[in-house]
Amino acid sequence: MDAQGRGRAENIDPADQWVLNPDTGDYELRLSPSAGQSSVPGPRRSASRQGGRGRPAPGRERPRGDERDEQREVPVQRRRRVKEPEPAPAGRRKQKPRKSKGKKVLIWTGGTLAFLLVAGCTGGYLYYQHLNDNITSINDDGAGTGGFSKDRAINILVMGTDKRSGDGNKGYGDEGSAGHADTTILLHVSKDRTNATALSIPRDMITDIPDCPTTMDDGTKKTIPGSQNVRFNESLGQFDRTPSCTMRTVTKITGIKLDHFMVADFNAVKTLSSAVGGVEVCLAKDIDDPKSHLKLGKGKHTIEGEEALAFVRTRHSVGTGGDLSRIELQQQFLSALMRKLKSNDTLTNPKKMIDLAEAGTKALTVDSTIADIMKLRDLGMELGKLDMKNLSFATLPVIDNPNEKVHTTVVPDPAKSEQLFAMMRADESLTEVKKKEKKEKAAVAARLKGPKADASEVRVDIYNGSGKTGAAQTTLTWLQNNEGVLKSSQLGNAPSDIKKTTLEYAPDQADQARRLADIMGLPAAALKPGKSEKNAQGLPAMKLTLGGDFKGAGVPISAPAKAPEGIQKVEADKTVCAK
Repeated sequence: MDAQGRGRAENIDPADQWVLNPDTGDYELRLSPSAGQSSVPGPRRSASRQGGRGRPAPGRERPRGDERDEQREVPVQRRRRVKEPEPAPAGRRKQKPRKSKGKKVLIWTGGTLAFLLVAGCTGGYLYYQHLNDNITSINDDGAGTGGFSKDRAINILVMGTDKRSGDGNKGYGDEGSAGHADTTILLHVSKDRTNATALSIPRDMITDIPDCPTTMDDGTKKTIPGSQNVRFNESLGQFDRTPSCTMRTVTKITGIKLDHFMVADFNAVKTLSSAVGGVEVCLAKDIDDPKSHLKLGKGKHTIEGEEALAFVRTRHSVGTGGDLSRIELQQQFLSALMRKLKSNDTLTNPKKMIDLAEAGTKALTVDSTIADIMKLRDLGMELGKLDMKNLSFATLPVIDNPNEKVHTTVVPDPAKSEQLFAMMRADESLTEVKKKEKKEKAAVAARLKGPKADASEVRVDIYNGSGKTGAAQTTLTWLQNNEGVLKSSQLGNAPSDIKKTTLEYAPDQADQARRLADIMGLPAAALKPGKSEKNAQGLPAMKLTLGGDFKGAGVPISAPAKAPEGIQKVEADKTVCAK
């Protein structure tokens, strides 16, 4: 995972070649006339810069065709467009729509936007190759989904390792260590991209690590045995475990299948914070931590480089002095970094764009399914649709380990953690998100409002579309024996498996549907008004089809609408001062 020693296109000096075109708001790569590039074809310039953009100078006529080419002093590289625009009607020039700066993405690979704008030109291609050479990747060994998709939620595991790799990091001690999962964040972005949750997983949380099929450095395959009741941070680095093992461990804990991982070493914090010109943080008190080498006074500070690394590593001088307090600092730092990445100060600065591209591709290790600038760009475009105000940083709810007399580790809080995982799996936001199609959603919600029939009057046929063996029968038994729904029957497997449980009913069965929804914890969207079917006795019956969201008889299917009380949470668009 050491992101050092990769190939470089040393003859490329991108920072000196990028300029901002004021007409389009895009960055363009201009090659110097001394670079011996005059033979490279390019788009024609306006006749004279002295006469204003696109207008000939006073006393001169606009040259045409080859005459204009002969007057061109320095050729400008053409930017290849992803898709040519439709031709405008004669006599009218079609304007290219301007993209909102807020929609541009600068995650870990901010420079990929720059590549997009110059794809196809000689310098752009070399720079693309240069950035690709920077990328280090590791096989995910089947632990992920195989790659994100635009039509579903995105889940990325962002890991910070305490491995002392990289220039200038040996002085932190523990040289030569394989490292641990020092900082781990599960970033969940909703299917409709309206909200996201960044869930921090404490490194000292006790959990089980599953067996991990792993591709070794020499290309051979082996399965690394799992461990029970160990610290979560042992899922990476220890016993030759790779990030794919951390992915499997997180999926086992949360029930969320991950798309990708990104691993950052110490240098990532230093170089990314410097690339954006520093990150603003706030302290509610003076901090002097000799172990992390952080010394800052109360108030706001702009930090970068070594000071930024010291900030995210400190814990003894904040909060309770433990890892949970350090997580709060890390969430504050990442929130501030993301705000800076999406600010106009960064988006309109070509040098920062280049610096970010260099820093991100050198300091990060990614899974092999996304180890390409274009794939990273596509991912960035999806994540860039998110509004920062709907991004919440949260910490997995934990309690002190009951098996220890002196508490040095923690375990998940069963009720609160499962509630939080259920919200993430159901794309429920931890912030107040502006809902789309309010009228339609209000109508769906209204299906649960109204009188409810007695359980003894509910008549329903149950089908199993969950893919789980025996789901319909266990549900039938539970409904009859525990809930008094005696007019129920199970009719085996549905024609095909479905993702979401549905309850179909006729208008005159609405009161029965509401009662069954209340008993089973069905969300309003599961209720499908329409028509009923005839049961074995020829009587009208509702049709309940259990889907992939079915977790067991008696377990509510609907996700909680609110986050559990008392969880550690920070909203990304707000500044918080560390205490």
